[in-house]
Amino acid sequence: MAKYRAKLPQLDDHPFLTDSGLETTLIFHDGVDLPFMASITLHATALGEKRLRDYFVRHIEIARAQNAGFVLESASWRASPDWGTKLGLTRPELADLNRRSIALLASLRDEFETAQCPMRAAMAISPSR
Repeated sequence: MAKYRAKLPQLDDHPFLTDSGLETTLIFHDGVDLPFMASITLHATALGEKRLRDYFVRHIEIARAQNAGFVLESASWRASPDWGTKLGLTRPELADLNRRSIALLASLRDEFETAQCPMRAAMAISPSR
């Protein structure tokens, strides 16, 4: 997974795009119910995984059309232990969802990355409460 650990591609003279606000798009544009705005929960079902994949593919296609790189950001913003407790998730369940989130990014990069559209994966976990 750590493909660019020694040399981050976004530090070269090449533009990079990011997505447009995962939770906002899912809730307000797609009508998805996300308790506590926790998109990490979508990894628990095949439909949720498809929603996340479709969201990222739309953005990847824009980046590729512009010959820009893309930053794949995991759906883990609300994936800390405190938020997991509020969501009714055990620590092992939360850890599994985090692994699934990164696995999705890796599969998207494997499928869509090109020399003109390098992709780096990032993971952010929100602070407690």
